[in-house]
Amino acid sequence: MRPRLLVIAGPAKESTIPLPEGEATLGRDPANAVALADASVSRKHCLLRREEDGRFQIKDLDSRNGTLVNGRAVKEQWLRHGDEIATGDSVFLFLLEEPDQAVPASCVEFDDNDSAAETKLIHPREALYLQPDRLQRELPAMSQVARNLSALLKISRAVHAIRDLAELQAQLLDLIFEVMPAGRGAILLAEGAGKEFNGLYARTRHAGQPQLVRVSRTIVRRVMKDNVAILGMDVPATDHLRDVESLVASDVRTLLCVPLTVFQRVIGCIYLDSTNAADRFQEDHLQLLTAIAGVSAVALDNARRVQWLEQENQRLTTEVRQEQSLVGEGARIKEIFQFLARVAPTESTVLIEGESGTGKELVARALHRNSHRAGKPFVAINCAAIPESLLESDLFGHERGAFTGASGQKKGRLEIAEGGVVFLDEIGELAPALQVKLLRVLQEREFERVGGTHPIKIDIRLIAATNRDLSEAVRNAEFRPDLYYRLAVVKLTMPPLREHREDIPMLTRHFVQKYAKRSKVKAKPVSREAMAALVNYEWPGNVRELENAIERALVMGSSDAVLLEDLPESLLEQESPAETHQGKYHASVKELKKQLIVDAVEQTRGNYVEAAGILGVHPNYLHRLIRNLGLKESLLRERSKFSA
Repeated sequence: MRPRLLVIAGPAKESTIPLPEGEATLGRDPANAVALADASVSRKHCLLRREEDGRFQIKDLDSRNGTLVNGRAVKEQWLRHGDEIATGDSVFLFLLEEPDQAVPASCVEFDDNDSAAETKLIHPREALYLQPDRLQRELPAMSQVARNLSALLKISRAVHAIRDLAELQAQLLDLIFEVMPAGRGAILLAEGAGKEFNGLYARTRHAGQPQLVRVSRTIVRRVMKDNVAILGMDVPATDHLRDVESLVASDVRTLLCVPLTVFQRVIGCIYLDSTNAADRFQEDHLQLLTAIAGVSAVALDNARRVQWLEQENQRLTTEVRQEQSLVGEGARIKEIFQFLARVAPTESTVLIEGESGTGKELVARALHRNSHRAGKPFVAINCAAIPESLLESDLFGHERGAFTGASGQKKGRLEIAEGGVVFLDEIGELAPALQVKLLRVLQEREFERVGGTHPIKIDIRLIAATNRDLSEAVRNAEFRPDLYYRLAVVKLTMPPLREHREDIPMLTRHFVQKYAKRSKVKAKPVSREAMAALVNYEWPGNVRELENAIERALVMGSSDAVLLEDLPESLLEQESPAETHQGKYHASVKELKKQLIVDAVEQTRGNYVEAAGILGVHPNYLHRLIRNLGLKESLLRERSKFSA
């Protein structure tokens, strides 16, 4: 067991950090066992402690931005192999188990001496073992051919049965060593001729400690540029090879280098050499290695692409998790985290209530991500966004000929979500007829397609959300009570942003980082005045409105920080707390607005509609200005004077 952290996001991306015995602190301070050059990480951010039984525990050290494990903020938690840890902008994978590895790889070092001598050149199309007709004619007279064909068949079967790139390269070199008198070998992969190598794998014949394998860069580039194989039978006796320092230093006696070609595109090469004077490569070895390269090139290219896709999938999954994670450390958000910890592992139906923009879908996704259904689909349906005439077919699917235009059978979203989670947003807008069918799904876990006659069994977990008061809708006979009680087995009410203002600074920093990356702009600090305005605002649109405000400020702002004037006008019009210093410019603008409104109302003798006409704004906007600027009481007194 070799405990370590694999960095998958942040300043130290793609590096691996071994964990020492006992305790290890992680933070920005260089004195930490795991020191990170990450401004979003606290000086002492969290503690990783190894117990005597080998288990690891992580503990947050009251960090500024919190410690997240698998997208959930934690104070203390036991870690398992593969857990994702996020601290600020840095994201790690906690690894305990050793990957299945072949014999350790050696290192590669290029020699830049200009030497491209060879005793024999052939193109892949000239390789004997890739020409069946010629081979058939010559086979009876060549006993070595039969052995080589057997080896080639063995290699072909082996390389096309392995998907992992490192394992494939190790297995391929092992098989080459069985039929070639090579002491060292390397497989070099690049995106094309002239490109830098992005895949280097080297091995020695005898398994053991990795050794340095020096490769002549000139020979490798010649092979890839001209798509030819090169054989050096006797390096010390070859004029242009015996002066190459790397070959002399390594005492290389013979060498081979052949290109790897896929659809007339060179993707790399295979390099072999030997220091044993008794083992010399012959033309037959050149023919065989060229054939091996021909049958293994596609497998190597596919394995490399699969590796890239897996890494890209992991990176995108991490980005999605970061974007879809709940952010906050206030008392209300901590209650939600506790709710998730208790409810996520269960199968209970959950009803999430709350105003628009409070993060109801984020909670639904967190329930799915932390349940045993995490590997299955998460299907989200907005009941208010799909017309009633189409929603039934969208949910339950339909049979061919069920209605005009139903030219074939179609699976509904419930079937597509088999084994996973169905999230019904705005469930309060569901039509009465569909409420009856959904009730049956919850009770019996079965349904029928539109136009169908046979029930279909399903295994799903249902999570619903609404911004309406469903209990009030039940009392008003606008929602079926039996369905409501089935939905509200476990109920959670999301707090509006104005009820957990202490999380606004943390949310703001999160959105700054998110949209700086998405908009390809530099992340900016938020000025004290702008942050005060953000914290003091009522946020009728909740977190979604805050997110939009930060994105706008980053895109539209022209300074090195998010300033007050970069925020939406609705925030600038609000009444500031007494202790907040706004600055002379903004204070003057606000006073001017107030005076203009008061003058217009006085001029129209308290008629807001006429006052709005004078100011050139809509009456509704005038009412909002009056409310935000704190003029309501004073103007009411003025209007009472006019009416008197």
